[in-house]
Amino acid sequence: MSYKKANKVLPNELVEIIQQYIDGEYIYIPRKETTRKKWGTDTSTRKDLLERNNRIYEDYQNGILVSDLVEKYYLSLKSIQRILLQEKRR
Repeated sequence: MSYKKANKVLPNELVEIIQQYIDGEYIYIPRKETTRKKWGTDTSTRKDLLERNNRIYEDYQNGILVSDLVEKYYLSLKSIQRILLQEKRR
């Protein structure tokens, strides 16, 4: 996300109206619902996490203890338990 100067992209009248509510501060304008992207669609993060979670579940099925998974993947006990439950439900 990048910032754009309001006076470069909006009509002066609109900038003046906005300044009545927020003057000299940052304001976030959300995307339209129809143009929103799902989390992780622009990066490989979603895919990477799915692969990691699959490895965690495979390790667990191969007999690795939950406490060892916590250390191996640098996650909390609750995170490992949540991942195992999610993968088991798939």
